[in-house]
Amino acid sequence: MRRWPPNLVVGDFDSLGRRPNHPNVVQLPVAKDDTDMVYALREGLDRGYRRFVLLGGVGGRLEHTLGNLQLLDWLSTQGAVGFLAGEKTVVTALREGTVATALRNETMTFPAGLTGFWSAFCLSGQAEGVTLRNLKFELTGHTLSADFPLGVSNEFTGEAAEVSVARGTLLAMWREQGDFYRLLPQLWDRTEIQHEGE
Repeated sequence: MRRWPPNLVVGDFDSLGRRPNHPNVVQLPVAKDDTDMVYALREGLDRGYRRFVLLGGVGGRLEHTLGNLQLLDWLSTQGAVGFLAGEKTVVTALREGTVATALRNETMTFPAGLTGFWSAFCLSGQAEGVTLRNLKFELTGHTLSADFPLGVSNEFTGEAAEVSVARGTLLAMWREQGDFYRLLPQLWDRTEIQHEGE
């Protein structure tokens, strides 16, 4: 497996127990309001990055996993997109357009050939105008709510799949049945997210 050395290391390193031996380190205090992940994402946004892949942020401590899921939504409010990947699962957030009108859909297309499970969750309140195409169970203009998990365990059909949301925020989550780690870079490179009218 190819290794990619980091350009910048950010964290308090309390679980590591030492400061990393790296030329570019931002060491944070252990006691702070924001998590290390929040600091790292803010640093990336300040440097002009708008696509983030969060590796190793799933599993272990549930509170950090939930916090990282919330950060996917937060990134969408910052004009960025985040992918949380781990445990053979990838998650991202789709939010209706905030620049033009409330009716500006956000659409995500998955390439043909993916296998495994796909799920959708509303993060808070309601996600309206949810449309799923070329998945085993399709929806058109449906409303999902945060108090009931209707969108759990859909499946890819082998065709290019599409999901869109007109109003609200939707978490799109997929679990690949095949060679997940080989496919992982292709998922965020080839998965397209666009706004209606672009």
